[in-house]
Amino acid sequence: MKKYKIVTLTVNPALDKSAHFSGLVPEQKIRCQAPLYDAGGGGINVSKAISRMEGTSLAVIASGGPSGEMIKKILNKELIPFHSIETKNWTRESFVAVDDNTNSQYRFNFPGTSITDAEKNKITQAVEELESDFLVISGSLRDGLPVNFYQEIAEIAKKSNTKLIVDTAGEALKKVLETGVYLIKPNVGELAKLIGVERLEMEEVNDAAKQIIEKGGAEIVVVSLGPQGAVLVTKDACDFVPAPNVAKKSTVGAGDSMVGGMVWALSQNKNMKEVIRWGVACGSAATMNEGTQLFKLEDAKRLYEWLKDK
Repeated sequence: MKKYKIVTLTVNPALDKSAHFSGLVPEQKIRCQAPLYDAGGGGINVSKAISRMEGTSLAVIASGGPSGEMIKKILNKELIPFHSIETKNWTRESFVAVDDNTNSQYRFNFPGTSITDAEKNKITQAVEELESDFLVISGSLRDGLPVNFYQEIAEIAKKSNTKLIVDTAGEALKKVLETGVYLIKPNVGELAKLIGVERLEMEEVNDAAKQIIEKGGAEIVVVSLGPQGAVLVTKDACDFVPAPNVAKKSTVGAGDSMVGGMVWALSQNKNMKEVIRWGVACGSAATMNEGTQLFKLEDAKRLYEWLKDK
């Protein structure tokens, strides 16, 4: 397999549909406009974000059925390199609907179909055969995969000296920290769960992230603060970056865009100050677009210029 500087892994991709309608009325047909289709799922969105930044990555995906075929067609159209592990069961779908009367957004995510042991082994084998500087695991686990599956991937990455970046939650994240990774991106609620407390105040975030770093769970912890911005924590530094004030149209893919911006910056040998600011710029830029469109490069560049001295 060709070497890529950045590889993303999506074990639970989705065919994203988005549409507009006018007025949500119970027990009546809601007539939607023609839907837009996108390839979705954490790692795929990260690869799309890297592509928006004029970078290149390989998206490793587990896909099946007509919905999986449509995802591959979309990736081909967007010129995003991918390696697909074919699954017997169809790839899931998700749906985003926007009510034009209220500008309210409704997001419907369906569970992923199950995956077999043979398909799981093919995913692991594909990762073992990869050569990359950065491997990004993003998104939920699929039914049929053990809770320690991402931890298995972390062990593979450690053996090959690949820098592993993880954006997931729950037990899967807790398990992967036992092996140790390069970077994680929890939100404040997820960070609280990782250190065993109910909630964290803003002034406690730095110390909480340092606990994970000191235990060897991660070298870098980037905590997403939603509309307030983000904070990047290492063993030696803490850097808070406020989110720019933008006109929000959708939050879909904002977190993945943030990860994509940071990984792209890391691959360009940017320093940590630049890495977190590119992440916040890309994440904020993604909220300026409707549906599942992620961000425009010109918006990300403009927001980064604003953030440079913040």
